[in-house]
Amino acid sequence: MNEIIDYSTYYKKCTQCPRKCEVNRLEGKAGICGETAVLRAAFAGLHFGEEPLITVHGGSGTIFLTGCTLRCAFCQNYQISQNGLGSELTADNFVSICLRLQEKGAENINLVTPSHHIPRLADFIKQAKDSGVTIPFCWNSSAYETIEMLELLRGLVTIWLPDLKTLNPELSKKLFAAEDYPKIATDAISWMIENNPLRVGEKTGFDKEIGKQCSKEKMLSGVIIRHLFLPGRFEETAKVLEWLKENADEKAIISLMNQYTPVPFKEKEGAAERRQKALSTIENRLVTPEEDGDIRDLIDAYDFAYLFYQELSDDTSWLPDFTRQQPFSNKLATPLWHCINML
Repeated sequence: MNEIIDYSTYYKKCTQCPRKCEVNRLEGKAGICGETAVLRAAFAGLHFGEEPLITVHGGSGTIFLTGCTLRCAFCQNYQISQNGLGSELTADNFVSICLRLQEKGAENINLVTPSHHIPRLADFIKQAKDSGVTIPFCWNSSAYETIEMLELLRGLVTIWLPDLKTLNPELSKKLFAAEDYPKIATDAISWMIENNPLRVGEKTGFDKEIGKQCSKEKMLSGVIIRHLFLPGRFEETAKVLEWLKENADEKAIISLMNQYTPVPFKEKEGAAERRQKALSTIENRLVTPEEDGDIRDLIDAYDFAYLFYQELSDDTSWLPDFTRQQPFSNKLATPLWHCINML
């Protein structure tokens, strides 16, 4: 049996994330991430909206955790990442949810926004593995993480889904209040790539869309690096793709997203004013067909070995609402657990 981590020392004077707020989260005080030492989550279920290598046939077994170290101004999950929606998950709760997701056919356990609870989650993942969870664990994060903390996950997490949001310190200062994000994120992603070689296999299963058995590629280990194009900021994406070509091509998979969508935030006046000031740094709108064409030209010029790119759409119905038992459309997700009624 794996050794259980004593995570209390990491929370007593918290320096888990690069902000190093040094709050004693054990005493019930919240760090900059918005969370105490209690692990909370809002939703768990099978998610079919992730990259095809992650969803495959059965969907990704997502667990959306409460709180966040980065707190992006445009966050579509703001209800849980910034507004505190969620309920406590004990070790037993966590293990039970992981086992249920596995039983329902999940291809992996996908931990969404987990960076502020690395020691506790390392402990919980070990307990889940000891209890019979055999599918891989995915780490779905902003990449705003230190190497010291990521080392706690070595051998526990085998699939990594980090964002690389920008390489512009001034932009990250305005949008995330984290001027050091570019350096922190590129260091973290480099560590993920170095320690998790890319392995892609195939899995045969029933495809609901075509109504028959077929074989699909499946991520076994490695890194998928996500980058969201910000409207009006073509130069930011060009710089990110240049870094990825030099540092990640053929070592990791690139997922370039054009789904930026203005979020109808519901919050108090002061918070709304601060958010709008941050969002004024970019053009808070959908991506245009002209921008989409420019991005496609850029992709062709770089000729990545393995890159996903979305089809442009003006459909905004996919935006989640975590106050509902089913935050997504039925096509995108199958609910298993929700913080409000504890299914």
